[in-house]
Amino acid sequence: MTADRTKTHEIPTSAGAVLITMGVVYGDIGTSPMYVMKSIVAGNGGLGGVSDELILGALSLVIWTITLLTTMKYVVVAMQADNHGEGGIFSLYSLVKHFGKWLIFPAMIGGAALLADGVMTPAVTVTTAIEGLRSISSMGELLGDGQNKIIFITITIIALLFLVQRAGTSSIGRAFGPVMAVWFLFLAAAGLGNIGGNVAVLKAFNPVYAVKILTSPANDAGIMILGSVFLATTGAEALYSDMGHVGKNNIFLSWPFVKICLIINYLGQGAWLMACKSNAALAEIPDMNPFFQMLPEGIRPFAVFLGAAAAIIASQALISGSFTLVSEASRLDLMPHMQITYPSQQKGQIYIPLVNQVLWVACTGVVLLFQTSAHMEAAYGLAITLTMLMTTVLLFLYLRKVKKLAVVPFLFLVFFGGLEGSFFISSLSKFSHGGYVALFMALILFGIMVVWHEGTGIESSQAVLLPLRKYLPQLEKLKNDSSQELLADNLVFITKDSDKNKLDRDILYSIFDKKPKRANAYWFVGITVTDEPYTREYSVDSMGTNYMFRVQLKLGFRENQRVNVYLRQIVDEMVKSGELPSQKRRYSIYEPGVVGTFKFCMIRKLLVPESDIGPFKRAAISLKYAIRHFAGTPDRWYGLENSSLIIEYVPLFIQMKPVSHLTRV
Repeated sequence: MTADRTKTHEIPTSAGAVLITMGVVYGDIGTSPMYVMKSIVAGNGGLGGVSDELILGALSLVIWTITLLTTMKYVVVAMQADNHGEGGIFSLYSLVKHFGKWLIFPAMIGGAALLADGVMTPAVTVTTAIEGLRSISSMGELLGDGQNKIIFITITIIALLFLVQRAGTSSIGRAFGPVMAVWFLFLAAAGLGNIGGNVAVLKAFNPVYAVKILTSPANDAGIMILGSVFLATTGAEALYSDMGHVGKNNIFLSWPFVKICLIINYLGQGAWLMACKSNAALAEIPDMNPFFQMLPEGIRPFAVFLGAAAAIIASQALISGSFTLVSEASRLDLMPHMQITYPSQQKGQIYIPLVNQVLWVACTGVVLLFQTSAHMEAAYGLAITLTMLMTTVLLFLYLRKVKKLAVVPFLFLVFFGGLEGSFFISSLSKFSHGGYVALFMALILFGIMVVWHEGTGIESSQAVLLPLRKYLPQLEKLKNDSSQELLADNLVFITKDSDKNKLDRDILYSIFDKKPKRANAYWFVGITVTDEPYTREYSVDSMGTNYMFRVQLKLGFRENQRVNVYLRQIVDEMVKSGELPSQKRRYSIYEPGVVGTFKFCMIRKLLVPESDIGPFKRAAISLKYAIRHFAGTPDRWYGLENSSLIIEYVPLFIQMKPVSHLTRV
């Protein structure tokens, strides 16, 4: 049976939806003007070391980076590679995974690096905004020379942000959307106010300035300036990941407005720098930020307040994207199943408590470790270049294999691979200055994915399937054996078997050998996660009996796997159709029904010391089970926390080492 899963899940295109899009998607890329030019100036020795040539070249690099990477690669190309409206590197991998087993590795590397970037973004953006308070004379005196008060305010804001995540991105987007619209209008107004004083800054639209500055003596950083320039486009990958939250068309409609506002603000900062580059007093300001300094003194408090709000929204874009990534990774068997809640009926609205808690702790740790935004900027951006490179590889396969294009995929790979490779090499200069932190987090996440993927493969390789029909007489005999206690009307096992005529040995071992489990009906439920996000289908095979049923649920990778809810519907329908005897309850606080009691049995495997397995595989299995323990229990994975549940442990049946024979004395 199939549920309607087409138009009901489409996200409408409207002015309100565009406003929500601004609140959910553009926070990261929208706050980049607060630190990009600041980082470029600092990389050239401060305000006293900049020249008109450097400013025009840097601006040209920023403008064309946003145009080529964000607009061309992600908005124009990547967003066409959607999986029924869903975006992100794992959705992209789902479209091309059939073209090579090796593709799992770029997907895992890219996903891990993007999750690591999700930790860095709240820390760097919120800290930068709060440090803007120092540009206000009265606040600078109140905060003093130390960083402790800045850190306290930043950590408090981050804590509040993670606390409100359970409300869902739809609610958050409605609150943040209008704020973000005001923010972009403010960026444009601030930029225009300074461009008027020096229209020569418009020369930066000429890409020749971008090429020349890379080797010009006016640029002390050389090609490493790209590490700072890249910060202008770090939100592009999050934009792609958040597509499923807001809809593709709403991003298409809102991006031109966002891009224009960003570029105008960058040009305004450039015009101000050209006018003030010889100002000795400004050159003496530690970590001078042209974004705040170019504003009149009276407007700066409003700019700091609005910037802090935009920084919170920047964090939101990465947090909601992280929920999407982890959810899709678990569906692809790259991460453990976790408890997922759906705060609203809006497509793509998910909340994962464990991910929220881990991100919260990690973000707080980054703030405490680096303390200043200047130090965080040194660590920021390196990991995300890896994600972009991996996305380019997968997009190449998509264009070549799915779209069947001949020449374009190779041009795409060479151009964007070369461009992002240059950014990656330049960003490596940040490694010893803090970039190692982001890469270390990405490495841990990649390790979790590798362990989970390898461990799942080992479990699958050792599984033994037995012919189910052979054991039907025993099941019927046990069902009718009144000497055995009736465990439940319906005994349910979750299976992973693809062959409907066979059943995992562990399940039959549990029913007959552990302790005979008598029930009126035995249900063996398999769950197939489809590449489509919103499939809801099921099939049933009773093998000619009225007491044994193989149920196959087909659920989209965005669907909640609440097995108890689905199974009650199936049992009710089969009783009414006569395929299953009525299960009238003798006692109930509700009206008499036709569906009886349920008992769910979850089987978990253990690796025993006698298993004959190599050190690497033993480590992979052991680590997988440790991760599984941390991630939560199966009752939460399948929505069974309020159901009657048995968890049984059985040995992982791998070839056993020969055991020495005992001698009787």
